[in-house]
Amino acid sequence: MGGKRGRTIGDFDRDYYGVGGKTAVATGGNTGLGQACALALATGGANIFVASLVDDEGSTKEMIEAEGVRYEFVDADITAAGTCKR
Repeated sequence: MGGKRGRTIGDFDRDYYGVGGKTAVATGGNTGLGQACALALATGGANIFVASLVDDEGSTKEMIEAEGVRYEFVDADITAAGTCKR
């Protein structure tokens, strides 16, 4: 009984979802759970774009770029009207 493409949960690896070379948007991606998700995506080869209210002075950028991918940060409150349009 295999899942998608005959794989089972025991076969899971970071390449399964094919994020390599793509860009992931991680809101709050430089703190807590958001940071953990951003790092996991970077480990899978995704470039990371973080929108957050918190500037961590480059520590997340350092971790992400150590995975060989690009990191961009914008200081933004995505809950504020119009923020996503700028």
